[in-house]
Amino acid sequence: MVTTKNSRTPGRPRRFDPEQAIETAQYLFHSRGYDAVSIADLTKAFGINPPSFYAAFGSKFGLYTRVLERYNHTGAIPFTSLLRHDRPVADCLMDVLNEAARRYVADPTAAGCLVLEGTHCNDPEAREAACGLHTAAENSIRAYIAEQHPQEAVRLTDFISTLMSGLSAKARAGDSLARLQETVRLAGLALQQLLPR
Repeated sequence: MVTTKNSRTPGRPRRFDPEQAIETAQYLFHSRGYDAVSIADLTKAFGINPPSFYAAFGSKFGLYTRVLERYNHTGAIPFTSLLRHDRPVADCLMDVLNEAARRYVADPTAAGCLVLEGTHCNDPEAREAACGLHTAAENSIRAYIAEQHPQEAVRLTDFISTLMSGLSAKARAGDSLARLQETVRLAGLALQQLLPR
């Protein structure tokens, strides 16, 4: 009689996938906020025990930095492709705001911007990490505006940044895409006045 060995015994748990865990953690941090997610929440969601969690990520903050890195590459607003040089600056800034509005309401259970919401968390390390990405985004916008309108770069960057924070907060409060887009439309009127073609 010939027997064959199964490579996986029945009932054996699937192997832990760190990349899948980071994706799951991104959803948890986005939907609940960094402060509200515990190690117990994470280990339960991943199907692992705390020692395995610490071996994989070092700490909750270590995992959060991986989540922010993933978000920056897969979920963040693509400033590089939106802030173009072949279109008017005001139009491109409107594209950024409209894209923000769409992304912020895309998942009602994880609304708003992961980075912007992270800038308000209580943990100093996590807050600093989120602020670092937020500052990098502001710097991209400022540099883009300064190329054609250097005298307007600082105040318009502040304006766009404030609008994006407001759009994120309103999305988390449950506002619809239509309401966010109306805010963006009003912002567009101001941008067209300040940045004539």
